[in-house]
Amino acid sequence: MIQGNYQFGPAWTAEGVVFRLWAPAARQVELLTGTSDVVAMQGDEQGWWRSAPIRLPVGTPYRFRIDGTHTVPDPASRQQEDDVHGASLLVAPTSHGPSSGPSPGPSPGPPGSAAPPWRGRPWEESVIYEVHPGTATAEGTFAGLAEELQEIAAAGFTVVELMPIADFPGRWNWGYDGVLPFAPDQQYGTPAELRELINRAHQAGLAIWLDVVYNHFGPEGNYLHLYAPQFFNPELNTPWGAAIDFTRATVRRFFLENAWYWIHEVGFDGLRLDAVHAIQDPSAEHILSELNRVVRSGLPADRHVHLVLENDRNEARWLDNYDGQWNDDLHHVLHVLLTGEDTGYYRSYSDDPEGGLARALATGYVYQGEKTPEGHRRGEPSGHLPPYRFISFLQNHDQTGNRARGDRILSLAPPEAVRAAAAVQLLCPQIPLVFMGEWWGAVNPFQFFCDFEPGLAEAVVRGRQREFGLADIPHPGDPQTVERSRPGQPGAADWREYYRTLLRIRREQLLPILPDVTAGTAAGGGDEALAVTWPPGWTMWLNLTPRERPLPALSTPGKPVFQTHPRIDPIPEVAPAWGVTVFRSAYP
Repeated sequence: MIQGNYQFGPAWTAEGVVFRLWAPAARQVELLTGTSDVVAMQGDEQGWWRSAPIRLPVGTPYRFRIDGTHTVPDPASRQQEDDVHGASLLVAPTSHGPSSGPSPGPSPGPPGSAAPPWRGRPWEESVIYEVHPGTATAEGTFAGLAEELQEIAAAGFTVVELMPIADFPGRWNWGYDGVLPFAPDQQYGTPAELRELINRAHQAGLAIWLDVVYNHFGPEGNYLHLYAPQFFNPELNTPWGAAIDFTRATVRRFFLENAWYWIHEVGFDGLRLDAVHAIQDPSAEHILSELNRVVRSGLPADRHVHLVLENDRNEARWLDNYDGQWNDDLHHVLHVLLTGEDTGYYRSYSDDPEGGLARALATGYVYQGEKTPEGHRRGEPSGHLPPYRFISFLQNHDQTGNRARGDRILSLAPPEAVRAAAAVQLLCPQIPLVFMGEWWGAVNPFQFFCDFEPGLAEAVVRGRQREFGLADIPHPGDPQTVERSRPGQPGAADWREYYRTLLRIRREQLLPILPDVTAGTAAGGGDEALAVTWPPGWTMWLNLTPRERPLPALSTPGKPVFQTHPRIDPIPEVAPAWGVTVFRSAYP
């Protein structure tokens, strides 16, 4: 258990600050503070180097000099003076804990009484709004995003999920090239401004999660190879180079401390772990198991903290302990049905997208151990899991930014198709995620952007040109690529009202029974529309095609709570094109 007892980063003692660096490959390590002070550090057999206690004020810049040659920042820096290549700043530890805010439920005290400590929101209440803090607002800062929180909450969202904020090289980045995992990038704001954003979210009744990257470091500004190559295992490869070596206790500790820091010290309500399928760990206890156990340790019994995975392998086993997983399968079949695209990874979903949709809605994954068209087995059975273990989306940062030009779904499919798919996504019993701007009908692209040094930047451009077979893709280093990626001003009011309506129906009709909902069954498809029923009392009829189709021969399953088309009574036997009807049966 960590309990704030960090091994990495400065240690604050009664005698002063002790600076520490794990540098097992270094022969000499010196601490540089201020402008000219040089302090020798002492090493031990485990590769740790420590200074004597030093009395320094908060905000002092410091760096480490390796073997008299290379100056590097603290890998556990809480804040940088400028960019990732420069000095770290001395930041005092805090015991943030839960901020005050209106926890869900009845008011706990009389008017005028102090707000109770924030305890988060139960998992089943989650309606996630994913944002890139640098482009979500015109300011591109934590402070700018804080001004939008009341409107986000009023729309019906309960969670704001920040894309990664770990300090990255340059002026802008998509988020997944961070190299200092503890330090929020200074373009977004200071640690104090981040804490203020979290406080403001809690005051608005919003939980706030952070997307973290524990599968690789970015390609520029990562100095670990100079003094701690033991962080990596050259025998294990990933798309980003040698894999992080999670068999080493010290390496594991670095990432466990990071997860603990964001939850217990900074005050986030959850973490989304990026691409865990790229984490290679043959240890007796996998790092994901240990991280889950460590992060949840020391939490009050009534504190809601949630851990979410992105896992391309569809490994259902992790959902026995983790709260949820991004359901890429559901997105892919919806995308194929709406757009007709069948290239790239959509090829694996193009043979029977409607059958895949039925399976994903009813039992989680499309691939639950079957072979893909490429002949690879993918996934594990997921029908034993409740639907709310899966997170559904029509768009997210990957499914827009990983396209050559960052197209949003409204530029690829007709509006009536997108409206129907949004109803499916938001009113099925999976946990919904909406990408920034989506709920007001944004059509601006979200394109890949980074600000690497010139040589690396050009290599990235050439790689993307080869990947997409195009010569004219947006340049990731062009400031206009960043500007185009802002959602822009809200569009037509009907989109905003449509999403508010769907989220109100979800809150009022589905949420009361959601904790009891189990995996469903599907009927229809082919010449008929689909019908999916989830016990104990939720049914969806859907026809995601541009033509009318008859409904399966089923009895009316209860009271209709939503229809995409004008209500017709009695319920017709034919489903209209791009039509969705949702029923709730009599259930307490």
